[in-house]
Order: sequence, then structure tokens, then C-alpha cells
Amino acid sequence: MFEAFKFSQKQVDRHYQTALKDLKIAGGSDVPEIIFQFCFNSLIKLAITICADNGLRIKARKGHHIELIQKLAEYLNDKEIEVLANEMRGKRNRDLYDGGMLITHKEAGEYLKWTKNIFEAARKYFDKKRPRLKI
Repeated sequence: MFEAFKFSQKQVDRHYQTALKDLKIAGGSDVPEIIFQFCFNSLIKLAITICADNGLRIKARKGHHIELIQKLAEYLNDKEIEVLANEMRGKRNRDLYDGGMLITHKEAGEYLKWTKNIFEAARKYFDKKRPRLKI
């Protein structure tokens, strides 16, 4: 599912900025479905960033989001990421393919708080790897 690829620091930074942009959209909305969707998107983009930083490029194939979530959990050394992000993936899939679903304000707020915590863990991960990294 992954292939070795040498990303420039500029490319890694760009990936991270798009992940942050989605997190900002999630945090700036009061619509639960928007918060949820953009939290999930930001997590996937964060996983792409961390993989890119480690010389891995994902190939878009069936199940690639699952693989990205697993890598994010692995690099951040947090198994809860795999559990909760896959829960989010399942809800997103039900929303897309099973006629929709409702996300409550409470759920959306919890997902947003959790996603922000993952981004904080990622920032610490990057800082430990390269203290002067722009991200």
C-alpha cells in the first residue's frame, strides 16, 4: 500500500498546512457534520504528512485510509488513534453509503477535542525529530 518516496521538506510542510487548514475549518464551524467531516479529513491528511516525513507515499487503493490510520497510530505510538479514527471512518462511510447519519453537537465537540490532541501529539513528534521544523 505504501512505496518509498523522498519528499522535500517543502512538500511535507505543504501536506501539514492542508491538514491544519481542515482542522481550522472544523474548529470554526458550529455544524456537527462539518466538524466531524473536517476532523476526519484533517486526521487523514496528518497521517499522509507523517508518512511523507518518514519517506512513505500511500497508493490510493481500497483500504488505504485504514493503512494511513494504522501508520498514524504507529508513529505517534497511540493505539487509541487506530480505534477512534476507524470509528470515525465507519461513521463517514455510513453517511456516504447508507443514507446518512446524525452527528450530535456533543459528539462533534468530542471528536474535535480529540483531533486537536492528536495534532498536539504530532507537533511533539515532529519537534522531537527535528526541533526547528517549520510545522
